[in-house]
Amino acid sequence: MSILLRNIIRFILLILFQVLVLDRILVHQMVNPYLYMLFILLLPFNIPRPALQFLGLLLGLTLDMFSDSMGIHAAACVFIAYLRPFVLNILSPQGGFEGPQRTPSVTTMGISQFAIYVTVMVLLHHIAYFCLSVFSFADPLYLLTKILLSTTASLLLILIYELLFFSRK
Repeated sequence: MSILLRNIIRFILLILFQVLVLDRILVHQMVNPYLYMLFILLLPFNIPRPALQFLGLLLGLTLDMFSDSMGIHAAACVFIAYLRPFVLNILSPQGGFEGPQRTPSVTTMGISQFAIYVTVMVLLHHIAYFCLSVFSFADPLYLLTKILLSTTASLLLILIYELLFFSRK
């Protein structure tokens, strides 16, 4: 299956799963699990930055249309799409991860680097998203708790996704 077709299918399935299943889950107004940003995280290493940011905008706006969140998802997705090359550059070995049609995964990056990459990106997404959605620093402990609990839930979902769809090559 081509990289383009795989990413189109991933885009559609992650949006549907987020809208139809995960958006219905809310634990004590504190835990909002998000998996849709995995689309941005798993795009190929060599994707041009403008295309990456456009896809982040498209992903965020698509989810905003379904969740009626007025651009908050789009802002958070463009934010992590912008920071993704910098984070990958910091984590990359001397020769880099570049290669024909290579994407971030446990296979290409190794378990520890992939875990760091996903954790940093999900945390950055959640910081941007919840700071914009709460739009108040009146209760910083509530905001911090919401970010940390939602990040933990999202990382657990990403771990399950990797265990289900991880291919040993």
